[in-house]
Amino acid sequence: MRLTLLLLSACLAPLGCARAMAADLRPNIVLVIGEDMGPDTGAYGCKDAITPNMDRLAKEGAVFTRAFTHCGVCAPSRSGMVTGIYPLTWGGQNMRSKVITPPGLFTEKLRAAGYFVMWPGKTDFQGIPERTLADSRELWVNYGNKPVIKTVPPKQPFFAYINDTVSHESQVRANDGAHARNTSALKPSDRRDPTKVELPPFYPDTPEVRREVAHYHELVTAVDYTLGRVLDWLKENNLEENTIVILTGDHGRGMPRFKRSPKDTGTRVPLIVRWPGKIPAGSTREDFASWIDFAPTALTLAGVQVPKEYDGHCFLPTAVLPPKYVYSFRDFMDESYDRVRSIRDPRYRYVRNQAPGVDEAGKNAYQEVGQTMQALRKAQAAGTLTPLQALYFNPNRAAEELYDTLTDPWEVKNLAGDPAHAAKLAELRTECDRWVAHCGPLGEMSADDLVKKGYIHPRDDKYAERSKTGKLAEDEATPAKKNGKKAAK
Repeated sequence: MRLTLLLLSACLAPLGCARAMAADLRPNIVLVIGEDMGPDTGAYGCKDAITPNMDRLAKEGAVFTRAFTHCGVCAPSRSGMVTGIYPLTWGGQNMRSKVITPPGLFTEKLRAAGYFVMWPGKTDFQGIPERTLADSRELWVNYGNKPVIKTVPPKQPFFAYINDTVSHESQVRANDGAHARNTSALKPSDRRDPTKVELPPFYPDTPEVRREVAHYHELVTAVDYTLGRVLDWLKENNLEENTIVILTGDHGRGMPRFKRSPKDTGTRVPLIVRWPGKIPAGSTREDFASWIDFAPTALTLAGVQVPKEYDGHCFLPTAVLPPKYVYSFRDFMDESYDRVRSIRDPRYRYVRNQAPGVDEAGKNAYQEVGQTMQALRKAQAAGTLTPLQALYFNPNRAAEELYDTLTDPWEVKNLAGDPAHAAKLAELRTECDRWVAHCGPLGEMSADDLVKKGYIHPRDDKYAERSKTGKLAEDEATPAKKNGKKAAK
């Protein structure tokens, strides 16, 4: 009888009151992001990983083996995540473009539904206004070398975001002093021996390359410590049972041929989700989940209607209609021009190169200052690159590429010309045509035309200067000299 009266009261009450009455039944959502961090954790079988908190989260939840983002660089990736719409649709595909009339943020709808949104730190949304992003922009749990804080959780359901920049590209290449500060929390047993780390086949084997790869893995461990603080905060505040914890990265690791690539190395990300009682502990998910899905997933979990223009789907606790494909693109990477559209099914990746005469490496000043990139350039100049390594610098890329990611996980053997794979090539080519058409005409406009037609503001003059000189400004070229505090790109 009492339950009947409560339900009747909820139905008769104003919408805001009804939401308030049901607020404690809706889950909290915590999103933890490692900047420039690929699926290089123990749960994903990375032999160089020391990630006990990420591995613990995997044992208590689910590991998504086919998790992707739609762009291998941060701003287009994040802007698609916060809008739920592919940036190609609204002109946000070129790195660091400021769109004049961008879509709204999914967090606005969460807040209207009674969620308290906490979003400290990095945004980088291609010009999307941030004034309505969150209720709080203050740090709610400490990470890195920041002072310890103790935050009281909101009484209403909340969406809490944290982005740890310690694993960012600029810190992979940082000097030894900055790296020591970035990894000061690590134990001696957390350190990597550069002579023993695994190198991808497209890197030359030099001490400089090994140093950066070892640094990267240690920085991932530093992110793991941040996740541990988040998990401790939830436990201390008795929030574990009704909180969904999501651990991911915004794209592949911040090193050449990973970050900025539309292939798996640049777009495959970790995705580990814990939701007690809803997601079986220790489970593995092989359906697609991507960054374009975060907005519709969060809104669905909050009981909010998903806008019809959203491109993704809700994947938690399960996906009703899992997609058959995921999609990625590459356009301007700062001053480096390219145009690539790519489709991935559970096994094969199709790549469409639309910028003749442009190689896969590009010429991005921010990337060129890294020691790994310098080692690659040195080997290129000396003519000592292996044929596989030289593919990265081939200006005569095939118009179409097809890779079997099962037998060729590094995506270096193009099967597009193999008659045995003609049917798969045709299938993914057709799907690419469909996706490009779905995104609309803005996705195929040049950056200049987007400016002329009033869709984006003129691009920063520094990119034109970089394309001429190939150099960064002094304050950008040496982020490590600023105690690792340089704003992440």
